[in-house]
Amino acid sequence: MKIVFMGTTDFSVPILEGLLMNHEVSLVVTQPDRPYGRKQTLKPSPIKEFALSHQLRIFQPEKIKVNYQPVLDESPDAIIVAAFGQMIPKIILDYPKYKCINVHASLLPKYRGGSPMHTAIKNGELNTGVTIMYMAPKMDAGELLSQQSIPIKENDTVGTLERKLAIVGKELLLETLAFIENNSIQSYPQDETQVTFAWNIKPEDELLDFTKSTLEVYNHVRAYNPWPVTHFVVNGLKIKVFEVAIANLPLETYSNILPGEVADIIKNEVYIRVKDGFIQLKMIQPSGKNVMDIKAFMNGAGKSVFYVGKLLK
Repeated sequence: MKIVFMGTTDFSVPILEGLLMNHEVSLVVTQPDRPYGRKQTLKPSPIKEFALSHQLRIFQPEKIKVNYQPVLDESPDAIIVAAFGQMIPKIILDYPKYKCINVHASLLPKYRGGSPMHTAIKNGELNTGVTIMYMAPKMDAGELLSQQSIPIKENDTVGTLERKLAIVGKELLLETLAFIENNSIQSYPQDETQVTFAWNIKPEDELLDFTKSTLEVYNHVRAYNPWPVTHFVVNGLKIKVFEVAIANLPLETYSNILPGEVADIIKNEVYIRVKDGFIQLKMIQPSGKNVMDIKAFMNGAGKSVFYVGKLLK
């Protein structure tokens, strides 16, 4: 099958790799290089880096709705989309013999949108999965072809979950494409009464809320690790939080401590009061510093930042 592949993130890479081993990929479409880091140097997407390493032809439209002709010029049998990051115009959706097929990291109709993995973890879901679907002009609303579920473990982050789902997505896509070529699969509509959304993450979504429960704070942190990363602010210093643990401290001992305040510091371990208990900071990144263990920070500048009763915002 001759394929045009459209993708951008790390999730897309194993899927493209699987297609290369089984089909002809004539063109890779990905997002333009974006500024990255303190120096704002242009950085290619993970898919572009992979495509370059395999000498694949690359197309990087700023707006695929406007600049789409190179895709049509390929006359592909199918267009495969996985975490591309732009809405695709109807002229592309209707063009290939086997249509446009999307690999989506949720069990649709649950979690349509751009952050399905983050949202599943943040909401405390016990399972998620991958959906292979025909694409439609409405976001993630096309007819379904196949799905596969996997458990979300209590220590999964969005990084670990993405790696698992990318492998599931690769295998499920290849299996589904074989059924499509043999005309032995039937698509079916989504149940619109069960639709939920996973909207693109905004900067304000990254701020930790210590008035939430221990489980909600814990899930928020792991849902945003390693990107975009949760944070709080103390003394004007932004501190990113990569890892926390739920701590078992006696509530009655800290009855005078309010949610968001430092409840205790024990052997350079920092415990924060939340709605129904305590969260222990594990891995953090103070602004302008590298990611570090909280104990390392407390052995240095940390004692001037964290002390019992200090309110974090």
